[in-house]
Amino acid sequence: MTKYKRILLKLSGESLAGSRPYGIDEVRLREYAVQIAEIVGMGIQTGIVIGGGNIFRGLGGVAKGFDRVGGDQMGMLATVINSLALSSALTTEGVKSTVLTAIRMEPVGEYYNKRLAIERMQQAHVVIMAGGTGNPFFTTDTAACLRAVETEADVILKGTRVDGVYTADPEKDLTATKFGEITFDEVYARNLKVMDLTAITLCRDNCLPLVVFDMDTAGNLKKVLCGENIGTIVHN
Repeated sequence: MTKYKRILLKLSGESLAGSRPYGIDEVRLREYAVQIAEIVGMGIQTGIVIGGGNIFRGLGGVAKGFDRVGGDQMGMLATVINSLALSSALTTEGVKSTVLTAIRMEPVGEYYNKRLAIERMQQAHVVIMAGGTGNPFFTTDTAACLRAVETEADVILKGTRVDGVYTADPEKDLTATKFGEITFDEVYARNLKVMDLTAITLCRDNCLPLVVFDMDTAGNLKKVLCGENIGTIVHN
């Protein structure tokens, strides 16, 4: 038995780089595709939003002299590249997928709308929603929460290289301890870097639970969806 019927999976672009400093690691890409194929085979309707930090990050561009709006638009295009790569990897695993973009760019992808996204998920397509929100000044975390709310997902899963939410960055502070669960209000109060505050507010105001877990360990995605005690649950 699975815990959720429809999910929104948020993947970071940096994770797609694997051990590389930038770009797409084909081994990591296939590992993700295999995990996603496994849950689709269980009948879980799946939407995905991917970041673009392995190719270009808008704020990083600003630090190098790019205009913020132009930099964010370049970042949006980076998410489209990652989305197309994941779609191709899913096809190799025998999974149907649809890439929807927040900015019109047919035939690269179909233009996003809620009705089409839900319809394709109900048809057992993995729906990969690219291009962020289509607007500058918004992160892909915020885009993921927005798409999750719009498509009426039961939960948003944030797959990272860390196995949950900690009191501090566990890669920098060896004394950091992990939360099994935590409220959105406590995330605010402790100023924990789970997602940006706009994303957290969207989840809190729409009573959308968030699970943060380690996506880089094979099989973890299925375990989370089967209700195993992996990662951290953030809720109201």
